Amino acid sequence: MDDLVELAVLNERLSGVHEPWEARNRLEMLRTRRKNWEHIFNYVTKQEAAATLELIEAANDQAELLLSDESRERASVSELKLQLQDLQAQVDAASRKLQATQDRVQQNLERVASLKAEAAALEQLSLATPSLSSSSSSSSTAAAPQQQQSASAGPRAAPAAASSVVASTAVLDAPAARSSSSRRSSSSSSARQSPPAAAAAASGRPRPDRGLRSSLDAEPALKEFWYPAEFSSKLGEGVMVPFELFDEPWVLFRDAEGRPSCVRDECAHRACPLSVGRVVDGKIECAYHGWQFDGDGSCTKMPSTLLCRNVAVAALPCVEKDGFIWVWPGEGLPPEVPATTRPPPGYEVHAEIALEVPVEHGLLIENLLDLAHAPFTHQATFAKGWPVPDAVKFHAQRMLSGQWDPYPIEMAFQPPCMTVSNIGLAQPGKIVRGATAESCERHLHQLHVCAPGKKGTTRLLYRMSMDFLGWARHVPGIDKAWKGVAGQVLGEDLKLVLGQQDRLQRGGDTWANPVSYDKLAVRYRRWRNGVAAGRLPDGTTGGGRMGGGEGMDSSSGVIRMTAGELFKLDENEGFVDQQQQQQQQAVEVQQS
Repeated sequence: MDDLVELAVLNERLSGVHEPWEARNRLEMLRTRRKNWEHIFNYVTKQEAAATLELIEAANDQAELLLSDESRERASVSELKLQLQDLQAQVDAASRKLQATQDRVQQNLERVASLKAEAAALEQLSLATPSLSSSSSSSSTAAAPQQQQSASAGPRAAPAAASSVVASTAVLDAPAARSSSSRRSSSSSSARQSPPAAAAAASGRPRPDRGLRSSLDAEPALKEFWYPAEFSSKLGEGVMVPFELFDEPWVLFRDAEGRPSCVRDECAHRACPLSVGRVVDGKIECAYHGWQFDGDGSCTKMPSTLLCRNVAVAALPCVEKDGFIWVWPGEGLPPEVPATTRPPPGYEVHAEIALEVPVEHGLLIENLLDLAHAPFTHQATFAKGWPVPDAVKFHAQRMLSGQWDPYPIEMAFQPPCMTVSNIGLAQPGKIVRGATAESCERHLHQLHVCAPGKKGTTRLLYRMSMDFLGWARHVPGIDKAWKGVAGQVLGEDLKLVLGQQDRLQRGGDTWANPVSYDKLAVRYRRWRNGVAAGRLPDGTTGGGRMGGGEGMDSSSGVIRMTAGELFKLDENEGFVDQQQQQQQQAVEVQQS
């Protein structure tokens, strides 16, 4: 076997086909694999030919094939055993799953049969209920003849009458007997109900529907309005402001002429956020490959490649007015921007703050339109020491008559998402009971813009103006001070509104029992429900106008109300005194 290499090298030298050193290297390489070399030696010695490099390499190929086949044959038995074990385990698991599935199917079939029987019993009960209630008086008069008839019929009639009573009782009790879990669910549900709701359930009368529907989703019809997206003072030259509106990303910047522009915050090339780039000569430049887009969204530059035509990103109509940058996310030609965000004459802006709040914008608007919570929620901040108005106490304690302004506050809701309040101050930092906003010398004007951002979040723009202390605007660090106060007040509200949002997600109802001081928030919710249903009052469209009714400004669509009107008892709004409601329902339950 060792001499085979020398013999092959000698034959290659004599033939002159390969250089001897090349042949030796290739042969020595084959020789390192001992098992192959044995097969090569046996093959070559059986051939009636010269031992050349070509013959030996051909023999090596056959050896490789032969050895691989043997290896597979040796491994096949063990592999087959392992495969057989795996297959057996899979068969056992499948059998167990099949048995479990069959058990569940049988349980479901039994449950379906039970539910069918229960539904039939409930249908019989519902058909029998009207006749029972309508013939309650006649049943008492008919009882005596029936007893006489059964007595005269002898012993055979008594078992028949008894069996009919048992049968009717069985029909009434069948649903409860079949579903103990339903009894537990019903009992726990009635235990959680408020007294009016429990009384209504006991009397069989449904709870009144106030026509209020809360939703955590921004209805598409809400897009047909102008929305303030940023303060004008915050959008300087070369500044980009990314924000979300209706769960879509946008970015604000100023073009070469200084006009505000709003384009989708997503490059048309590789979807990189444009807001991580920069503004160059009034165009926004993507930080990924340097593509540039103008205020209309058109791509004007593509470095390192030929410029492709008709490449653009989406853009929104954008207008600057009354200190805000407004955008229009709706369809079609937008109307004129409403002039409702300008501070009153004589007021100076002291603070402009932008925040992202992790709650749905409607819940936040309803919170801002609610004055009654201030003495309870904000005891550590602006409402420290505020008295609790008697009109708020009324619903839990007693009936009062007359109207009274507990606080010198005027509030308004401006569609689609703005809350305006004007607070009268007898002296800086103090509020006086019994006064009106007009009678006070100093005033604090607040504007809250609650735009729907990412789903479940709100873009909050807060602007505070005052008609006094004008010098305070120039105090160093005053902006941080105001932002700290606003954050503290918002934190007090967030604990409550986040809880409301969680309960809504679990099927709760934030409008189960509205009362008088909810009326401004109720009017907002009714307005929003009407917009969602395609009903804009007075036949108007996306301008957001609302006309008619107390507190309505038909020219601007603003819903205005003083604190006294907020706390006023007004049955025309659909609010009923809960004490009277409870008494009436108790009487109905007793009568039934």
